[in-house]
Amino acid sequence: MTAVRRPRTGSRGRHRPWPLCRRCSGLALDMGSDRTRAWIAGRPTILDVPSVTFPGTGALHPIRRGAIVDVPGTARMLDRLLGHRLPRQPRPLVVVTTPVLGGPTYRDRARAAVQVLRPRAVLTVPTARAVALGADADLTRPLLVVDIGAHLTEVVLLVDGAVFDARRTAWGTTDLTCADARADLCEAVTAMITSMLRQDHTARTADALGRGPLLAGGGALRPDLVARLGAGLHAPLRAVAAPHTAALRGAAKILRAAHAHPSTRGTAPPGPAPCPH
Repeated sequence: MTAVRRPRTGSRGRHRPWPLCRRCSGLALDMGSDRTRAWIAGRPTILDVPSVTFPGTGALHPIRRGAIVDVPGTARMLDRLLGHRLPRQPRPLVVVTTPVLGGPTYRDRARAAVQVLRPRAVLTVPTARAVALGADADLTRPLLVVDIGAHLTEVVLLVDGAVFDARRTAWGTTDLTCADARADLCEAVTAMITSMLRQDHTARTADALGRGPLLAGGGALRPDLVARLGAGLHAPLRAVAAPHTAALRGAAKILRAAHAHPSTRGTAPPGPAPCPH
């Protein structure tokens, strides 16, 4: 397990500070096929571990290619990682990122697995929206998010912060074993965006592409991939700072906002929100 300390805010803009709120009880969670990352409200570190479980017969991967294939295994993984770290009272509010095209099946399985943590509520957020929030992106205009993970790549068009269109391919950075594989992944991303352009009878996709897609996930840390993808799209790419934790940062922001909402407190807050910016 890797504990990542909160980075200093003056590190040339490559990182973002984590929100601290000692009065909040909650958890932001980003479960990927390769890594699972979690942040507990009020703590200056994130937890970053392989997405594996150990049922007694060796290591198994309960999440594959952006799908939860083993709900009990995912629950065991979360319990091993977080069960002893969360306070028993109050019960935590949990915000979970979910692949845009994972659909109700992924969301239902994620909620079922998280029950091992005894949450008082579970909120799900599309990973692309979480990435945009974590990157402090301007959501008043259409935005293309290209999230290249270890085993899954999603291309999502956000309009007013909501999912307008999305595509995915079961390719990721772990598949990039040669130059041909990198070319294939870049061609797949280009094809997905081209398809979105052709099917969009508005100017939203073209506007977002002209502004430059937001690049996140481990793929954003691959200069060779970024250069090839930019050349194929004929558009500027905007790599997210600390792209591997962008979705988790966005989930943390939603957690903070949820704690400030009157519905989670029982009454309207009489003064400033409990989790200031």
